[in-house]
Amino acid sequence: MSLNRRLPCRPMNETTGETVNEPKNMDRWLGDGGMAVIGALGGSFDAYGNDDGGWVTGTWVPTDLACNPHGIVQAGVHGVILDAAMNFAINSGLPGRDRTRATLEMKVETMRVANAGDELVVRGFVVRQARQVAYAEASIRAGADALVSRATATFLLFREG
Repeated sequence: MSLNRRLPCRPMNETTGETVNEPKNMDRWLGDGGMAVIGALGGSFDAYGNDDGGWVTGTWVPTDLACNPHGIVQAGVHGVILDAAMNFAINSGLPGRDRTRATLEMKVETMRVANAGDELVVRGFVVRQARQVAYAEASIRAGADALVSRATATFLLFREG
């Protein structure tokens, strides 16, 4: 082991002496998540946290760009929003400069029709995080109970150091 290797510095709770996983500041990614296509499709992320491994919430009001000529949101567009939500959730739970590298696989299910102008709620969260991969889920809902679409995915992680 090299003595020159930098070990990550983790903050500690002064009372218990336990390591504290402080939230990563991802405020600059709020809104379109750093991807113009999310904003163009009508998506916006508004809150995130690192408890339970990472999570994100947002809203989606589909624009005409997200829809077919009949005003119905295409399933692949659901996939874009859900993928972004899971990616954001994982990154919010990773320490330091660690981040997602790629989506390895993703399954999307659409259960209800979404139309241009619908007011939808987006939520993504981490299911499990290992050294090289993370597993996440995301959902899009109309109101509190109406599940419109959901996805599960596996992501490759990049670990700094």
